[in-house]
Amino acid sequence: MAEDIVMKNMEDADIGQEAGTPKPDYESEIIGIIRSNDSPRVMLKKLEDYHGNDLAGVMEDLSLQERKKVFRVCSGDMLAEVFEYLEEDEAGTYLNEMDLKKAAAVVSLLETDTAVDALREIEREKRGLIIDALSPEVRKEISLIASFDEDEIGSRMTTNCIIIKDDLTIKQAMSELVRQAEENDNISTIFVVDENEEFYGAIDLKELITARSTRTLESLIMTSFPYVYANEEIDDCIEKLKDYSEDLIPVLDNSSRLLGVITAKSLIEVVDDEMGEDYVMFAGLTAEEDLREPLKESMKKRLPWLLVLLGLGLLVSGVVGAFEKVISQLTLIMAFQSLILDMAGNVGTQSLAVTIRVLTDENLTVGQKMHLVAKETRVGLSNGMLLGLLSFALVGLYIMLFKHRAAGFSFAVSGCIGVSLMLAMLISSAVGTIIPLFFKKIKVDPAVASGPLITTVNDLVAVVTYYGLSWVLLLNVMHLGG
Repeated sequence: MAEDIVMKNMEDADIGQEAGTPKPDYESEIIGIIRSNDSPRVMLKKLEDYHGNDLAGVMEDLSLQERKKVFRVCSGDMLAEVFEYLEEDEAGTYLNEMDLKKAAAVVSLLETDTAVDALREIEREKRGLIIDALSPEVRKEISLIASFDEDEIGSRMTTNCIIIKDDLTIKQAMSELVRQAEENDNISTIFVVDENEEFYGAIDLKELITARSTRTLESLIMTSFPYVYANEEIDDCIEKLKDYSEDLIPVLDNSSRLLGVITAKSLIEVVDDEMGEDYVMFAGLTAEEDLREPLKESMKKRLPWLLVLLGLGLLVSGVVGAFEKVISQLTLIMAFQSLILDMAGNVGTQSLAVTIRVLTDENLTVGQKMHLVAKETRVGLSNGMLLGLLSFALVGLYIMLFKHRAAGFSFAVSGCIGVSLMLAMLISSAVGTIIPLFFKKIKVDPAVASGPLITTVNDLVAVVTYYGLSWVLLLNVMHLGG
């Protein structure tokens, strides 16, 4: 059936390209089928031609009664494929809408990690009824995955894999593969355990199929195959997982016994979730939001950081007020405050982005971190000198030509602005690098050093630098105040 779906989609794409027509609207077609008066058998036959992802995409657009119609018509296998492409909260909602028997059938066919995520979204009473309706084996697998915290890699594994003993012959291993393949579809890699159920290595499916019966199983086993421990934090092992191109990564308990595997699909989801969390922190939020988020929930996620930034903003305003004497005597410099603040914030955010990306490597040495700080500082200084000189020339000419001030006064003020810009960019580069390194050192996610936080801190740096230099150079050294 999967081959038919792929061929159908490829033929539709080829026809569309040849005719210059847009891509077929599968969602409208699916909704049309569901809302038709076709018999259940005919409807099922038509829906089987579509990919599970396309079916998942229309669920939200259907009414409750239409979804219940789909749940009754489609088989458990078909619905399980659809559920693999749903968000956790959607999967929980739709399981709640099913009758108990169909919900249990779907859960038993889902990847174990997907089943656990969906069950977490269901009200406790129905969750208990669904779990009670599952077979003892499935209940055991779900309990295993659910025993791990959401930030542990074990919560993302599945028990859907092939496991054989290391003392088998090639023929026995093939027989065991065929037997287990009836219930497990992750068969590209076969995992091997010893007599104590401890992980020993892995065998590529092709190697096993093409191996001559005269060879030993031992000769096929890759004993250096990558693995992770179930209790490892996702943040700690994600880079290790990304470094390998394996479809399946074994997950072990603390006694090195094989518990399950991380699939390529789960790995993509893990990376996507981690990127989403970092994006949220960069934006100054406490959690991700979606289009259906209630107003109250959105406010709760945004207010904490906004309150922190309000406090820092008041501090910046207080510092500006401390230089009231400078501003009153040289009101012209107020016009260029935003120039210094904006550039300092931009430079700090650039350094922050580079540092966060580098810190994804868990094996960074102290020397490499110091090199990063030195490099970012050099970049900030170099760019600051270039832009400072440019500002010196352009601002000086602007004040002289448009404000009709003497050349000496104009270029004295622009010189102060140029030096302030250079120093602010230098310090901001260092701050944007050192703060996330400090957070990493104290075991806090460096993404907490979000763009808004770095920008506000660098505003403080820029204000002190700009007005401090104006007070020293323009008022006390050149006596330009009036």
